Formats: sequence, C-alpha cells, structure tokens
Amino acid sequence: MTTPRTDAGTGHGADVAAVIAAARAQGVQLATAESLTAGAVVARLVDVPGASAVVAGGAATYSYAAKSRVLAVDPAELSARGAVSAEVAREMAAGALELFAADLAVATTGVAGPGADERGVEAGTVWIGLARRGSAPVAELVMLDGDRPTVRAAAVDAAIAALAGALGLG
Repeated sequence: MTTPRTDAGTGHGADVAAVIAAARAQGVQLATAESLTAGAVVARLVDVPGASAVVAGGAATYSYAAKSRVLAVDPAELSARGAVSAEVAREMAAGALELFAADLAVATTGVAGPGADERGVEAGTVWIGLARRGSAPVAELVMLDGDRPTVRAAAVDAAIAALAGALGLG
C-alpha cells in the first residue's frame, strides 16, 4: 500500500493506550524499527503502563550500516535508492519483526529537514513500513509539513496510527 497523505503533526494521533490494549487482547507482540524518529515510537508505546506485556522492543537504526547489520536491510538497496523508500521501510519493518520475534512491527524512515537530503528527497517525506507475521510487509508514503520537530512528531503519530489500523482500531 502506498498512500500519500499530509498531516500537521499535532502530537495527538491515535490513542496509544488503545493500541497497547488491543495488542494485549489479541496476543500480539509489537516491535519498532526507527530512523528519523530515533526511538520516539517505542518510547511513546512504553509510556503506557503495562506496555511491557506487548512491546518486544525497538531498534533505532539511523545509519545505513545499522539498518543493514541490525535489521538486515539490503545494503545494495540503500546504496541504490537511499534510506527513504518504500522498499527500505518494508525491509526495516520485516527486520524488526524477526529481530524481536514480534507479531507486528512498524518502521519509520524519512527526511525531517530542515532541507532535502543528499539525494534531493524533500523534507517531510516519510515512509511508514508495517510488517505482520504471515503477511507481506507494506509501506505508506506520508508527506508532512513543518519544521524538523514537527515532522518527527507527526511521523511518530503516523506510525502509531499504522499500528492502530493493523490492530483493527478505527
């Protein structure tokens, strides 16, 4: 799935407590793989009391080398296209699924700004990857407006919303 979307990044996305409750009710272990959000998604998840029952872990993999070593992202893909692509988002999510032996994993990769990256990908371009055990990973393109902190906060919101959607919440 590749759906462009624009958000303002209010920091008030999907109900994180509802995500944790749904994962617990469904017996689903969650994991994250993060680049531009640098661990903020897993931090938001574990802010909820009882999250330890369903959050297996999170990997903040900022460099290409870390993405390859920790999450098994194809180094050739990173060299050819860079980290900001649907394929890398899918590979990151699938890598987190395996690394943490989880059932559902979300990944974030993108450009927070203030300007375009070295390949010319514009600030606010974010890919959210989602991998579920037994299914092919998917990725969603989210185009965000704002300064660096706003883009990062909105990317966290988008990742939580992706988990919520995968768990059947609104």
